[in-house]
Amino acid sequence: MRSDGQVRFIKVSSRLQMSAAGAVLAAVLVWLVSMAVMGWAQYQTEADLASFERKKAQIATKEERIDAFQNNLGKVVDDLEARQDFLDSIQQMLPADVRDAGINVTDSTEETAEVVEKIGQLFPEARGLAEIEARQIAFVESMTHYADWRSRKAQSAMRKLNLDPNAVLRRVDRGAMGGPLEALSTSADGSLDPRFERLGLSLARMTAMEHALDGVPQFVPTPDGRVTSPFGFRRDPFTGRSAMHSGIDYGGPIGHPIFAAAKGTITFVGWKSGYGRTVDVAHGNGIMTRYAHLSRFDVKVGDAVEIGEVIAGLGNSGRSTGPHLHFEVRLNNRPVNPRPFLETAPDVLKEARGPAPVRTASAPR
Repeated sequence: MRSDGQVRFIKVSSRLQMSAAGAVLAAVLVWLVSMAVMGWAQYQTEADLASFERKKAQIATKEERIDAFQNNLGKVVDDLEARQDFLDSIQQMLPADVRDAGINVTDSTEETAEVVEKIGQLFPEARGLAEIEARQIAFVESMTHYADWRSRKAQSAMRKLNLDPNAVLRRVDRGAMGGPLEALSTSADGSLDPRFERLGLSLARMTAMEHALDGVPQFVPTPDGRVTSPFGFRRDPFTGRSAMHSGIDYGGPIGHPIFAAAKGTITFVGWKSGYGRTVDVAHGNGIMTRYAHLSRFDVKVGDAVEIGEVIAGLGNSGRSTGPHLHFEVRLNNRPVNPRPFLETAPDVLKEARGPAPVRTASAPR
């Protein structure tokens, strides 16, 4: 240390250095161990709470139902009617292939079978109501399993098409929404059985996933599907130099119908530089298809179109050397090769929407 022209030296022994380093290391180890313990404790606590809530719901349901049958049979009838109204409302929202899936829903869990048995012993006249309640719960659980199964198949199909199923759910959660509150309930007092709420969530997830599949390009947009120029690098027909071709060109005579490759909404109809007469269709979840060099328009902005619907006529407008359709698929506004979608999507989607599994079980006794 230099001070007023004098230099002084302070020596730190190796022993002192090692002791200080050891103390710091010990403190770091203690901190890491404490953080690990806290993390494990938090995880264990959350797991225990989740397990406790599940068990509490099951025990409370069983005890409350037996008590209700004993002390207030009229409330039981009201609750069953409220549940049936809930199931009827859900039934109306289901697609036809779900409603007619042929799933046997007369099975029941061990818990509901036990409730039915006890009710039958204590109050023989109420056994029929208990059996109805058991069948309702069995229906809810079966439909929940089915909706989850459909969601998993839809997610698998998206991954095969290099789409992100989690992004679909994030977009649904961020979407604009509103309207009057119409709370669901499964009891006369306005409460909602967790099993029924779980069914509602599973159906919402299934609907979002399958709606996203409807927007996957899967239909060849021209009648004969004759490719004249594929996606990727090629020699530009005007300059003769290497250039990127962001779509697929389909040849054909002027005026031939152009089909929507998937269900969607028309977002652009008009002239684009280089493309000529153009139609853009948004399919949701960041997927858009573009149809260019058209001769006519058969749709307008805002129209909803179904897969295979005629939206325009093949033409030769814009930067074009002859009559053809320039077809693009864009994902989050980035052009991607349409060919994997058109060639793979039909089989993948057919598999995703295959026949439902049939559950069979004996009715509760």
